[in-house]
Amino acid sequence: MTASDRLAPEQVRTLFLFEALDDSQLAWLAERGRVEQREGGSAVYNEGEPATCFFVLLSGAVTLSRRLHGDDIEVSRTDRRGVYGGATQAYLGDRVAQVYPNTLRAVSDAEFFVLPADEFADAMRSWFPMALHLLEGLFFGTRAADTVMGERERLVALGALSAGLTHELNNPAAAAVRATEALRERVTGMRHKLAMIADGRLDGTRLRGLVELQEAAVKQAAAASPLSALDAADAEDELGDWLEEHRVASPWDLAPILVSGGVGVPWLSMVAETVGDEHLDSAVRWLAYTIDSELLMGEIDDAVTRVSDLVGAAKQYSQLDRAPHRTVDVHTLLDATLTMLKGKIPAGIRVVKEYDRELPSIPAFGAELNQVWTNLIDNAVDAMGDKGTLTLRTRRAGERLLVEVADTGAGIPPEVRPRIFEPFFTTKSVGDGTGLGLDISYRIVVNKHRGDIRVESRPGDTRFQVLLPITQAPPADLADPTGPSDLAEG
Repeated sequence: MTASDRLAPEQVRTLFLFEALDDSQLAWLAERGRVEQREGGSAVYNEGEPATCFFVLLSGAVTLSRRLHGDDIEVSRTDRRGVYGGATQAYLGDRVAQVYPNTLRAVSDAEFFVLPADEFADAMRSWFPMALHLLEGLFFGTRAADTVMGERERLVALGALSAGLTHELNNPAAAAVRATEALRERVTGMRHKLAMIADGRLDGTRLRGLVELQEAAVKQAAAASPLSALDAADAEDELGDWLEEHRVASPWDLAPILVSGGVGVPWLSMVAETVGDEHLDSAVRWLAYTIDSELLMGEIDDAVTRVSDLVGAAKQYSQLDRAPHRTVDVHTLLDATLTMLKGKIPAGIRVVKEYDRELPSIPAFGAELNQVWTNLIDNAVDAMGDKGTLTLRTRRAGERLLVEVADTGAGIPPEVRPRIFEPFFTTKSVGDGTGLGLDISYRIVVNKHRGDIRVESRPGDTRFQVLLPITQAPPADLADPTGPSDLAEG
């Protein structure tokens, strides 16, 4: 290794990570570390490869990315001198898999101070034994807590969504079953009445005319407009009186069916002229069965369509059949989330949508945004209890799209507000929350989408505002030497 491949101890001290070390430690690093160059566009290291080196950026710009479902997702981008990555967990030894947890790539020609992983681990163990024990405890303790609480958060969310979806699916499914049973009875009745009509009592001309009236009844029922309760009652009275005058049995049972199918007295008079008074009872019942069957098939079609719409909403919510990052309509995402959560929203809570339909679609991670909407809506519903107004608003805010979730609950106390996005912090009672929902939402909006999330609250009016770039935003510089960044975490 030549002098040009190394840093002098005083040069090592200029890196914020090493500025507090003593002279002997700096000399040790200068002796064992080396300077390496990488061309712009090349990988410094790749996710999943054995973690052999610890890298500190000297010059140039780099990006950090993670692989998710086959796609490389950029986590951070920076040109800040001194940020580090690579084998940052080498001090844990074989207790964790020593592989690179992400991919570091040079955006421009870059230069790094590189330290072998085993040398870095030895320095950590010998120079900072107490800090090492604290780091180990923090790492394994936090990982265990994150695993348990994260799994519980996902299970709770999955349970709530499953319960809501099951409830919503049960209603149209039960309606379809009831309509099918009723339809079976009507078809049986139609067969019986047809046998009575077609047993030779009617000549061919009259039978053909009755069949034509049946076809007209089917079309009329399909095109019938719903009547108001008052108009329907008047029509049923008129039909019931006509049927009773013409000695049709159970006229008040038949009248509502005929009115629902758009049938009036003039049309029944045509039936009487076609078949004669002696066959009128059987003919009217046969036609009533036909109309009722058509209406029941409409109910079944409506129920099955509702089931299909719910399945479509579930697919839209989960984004299972879509690329992780794509152009999305936030209104479609919001509506899908509302559909999934409908069973959890009490009847006393009114849902108001104030959408700006002129807003364009935006590039985003659809499934992750649905997680944000779920957390915000769920919190809003919890804050209101059984009564209130949930308002979803969208509008343009400069070059960003704003989504606002507002509720009329008691509000967030001022002393609590600065902590609401902290992980594990919750104002809910024990067992009702994990404190991860808003933390997850913050990271999805800010870290993954380069957006912002804010809250305004006073009693009776709490608003969570999510701002998302309308166009593909350049990834933010997340490497802050005063605190951990995605790149510094390695």
